[in-house]
Amino acid sequence: MKILYVHERYGALAGAEANAFITAQELGARGHQTGILHGPGTGKNEEGWNRAFSERHALTGDTAAQTRAALASFKPDAVYVHKMADLDVIQTLVDSGLPLVRMVHDHDIYCMRSYKYHYFSRKICTRAASLYCVYGCGACLVKNNGGKFPLKWVSYRAKKREIALNRRFHRMVVVTQYMRDELLNNGFDSGRIEIHAPVPRMGDPDLRSTFSDRNLILYAGQIIRGKGVDVLLESLARVESKFECIILGDGNHKAYCEELSRKLGLQDRVHFKGFIPQEELKAYYRECSVVALSSVWPEPIATIGLEVMRYALPVVAFDAGGIKDWLKDGFNGHLVPWMNRDAFAASLDSLLKNKDQARKFGENGLRLVSTRYDFPAYIVGLEEMFERAIAEAGNSRAHQSPPLEGGYSLKSAIKVSA
Repeated sequence: MKILYVHERYGALAGAEANAFITAQELGARGHQTGILHGPGTGKNEEGWNRAFSERHALTGDTAAQTRAALASFKPDAVYVHKMADLDVIQTLVDSGLPLVRMVHDHDIYCMRSYKYHYFSRKICTRAASLYCVYGCGACLVKNNGGKFPLKWVSYRAKKREIALNRRFHRMVVVTQYMRDELLNNGFDSGRIEIHAPVPRMGDPDLRSTFSDRNLILYAGQIIRGKGVDVLLESLARVESKFECIILGDGNHKAYCEELSRKLGLQDRVHFKGFIPQEELKAYYRECSVVALSSVWPEPIATIGLEVMRYALPVVAFDAGGIKDWLKDGFNGHLVPWMNRDAFAASLDSLLKNKDQARKFGENGLRLVSTRYDFPAYIVGLEEMFERAIAEAGNSRAHQSPPLEGGYSLKSAIKVSA
């Protein structure tokens, strides 16, 4: 198959970019051809992306015209859209009549704020997109990161148009049942939604924690308000056992959290190490007793949980979004009621005091992630999903008028060899 990726960035940055890159690499290794229509570069691992995508088209000016040119040049069998908010691009793709697949990484498509919780209370929103977003939530005004003014206007009409356009995609790929429910709540066709959880590659199969008396609690991720590092610190202040907590990552909430740590008297036990390369994480995994996942926004899946389970580590997390898809309370860790600091502290304490239980939870998690989240099976699932989308789009076009002159080729379903 020839698959054209569409993404707002080019190069490594966060989870969406990691998923686009590793799937393109693997699909290429399995004989498929991948191109990409993309926004600005990130300056990180762009050489690797050059190798993963045989044809590259940058969006720099008239994005609708550039999208048409990319389709005409690459002649894809299917288009795989990741993050892309430019509605001229989306409209052009829909108008092309090609099989369209959308990977739903987060809440951007249907939430004007994009993070699906109320700014002041951080209470998780359960509503579909509606006029309440404007008059009840005030989501028409959002932070203008890097802009001249602190706030910017978000159009409700444009958001409704974005939802309507995405409803016309042949497949919406989500990562958890929670995300599927969010799409259903916003009027998407259940028959076009498929769950394909992004699976991290297998780590070092021989690496296991010592669960030492160091009682190391590990947090790894962005330090932004939705990740709840401040709530984690307030929970740590309630932990009875002696412990050390390492916080890995950076973000615009870091300075606030560092000051809060000092105010709570945690500065000798909590250490902010900043961003570190993936390989260096293993040194912490070797001594970690429990991983704390303190997100208070509704995580689509929180892939860090899947990653640490591959090293047989137990997880304590708030019940927010799609985390419950893989974290089973009392089996591979503790799923704590949202924002309940006392319960979070008690869950950490119980695993620090009972290392046999922590090891058992870790081994349970390893078995779960090894059987349910298998990388080769994930790629095969994507291949089969593309086949279905191509076949259905082909059947639909067969009953329509011929394509316009200069239109796009569309092959019938292709049987992909394993």
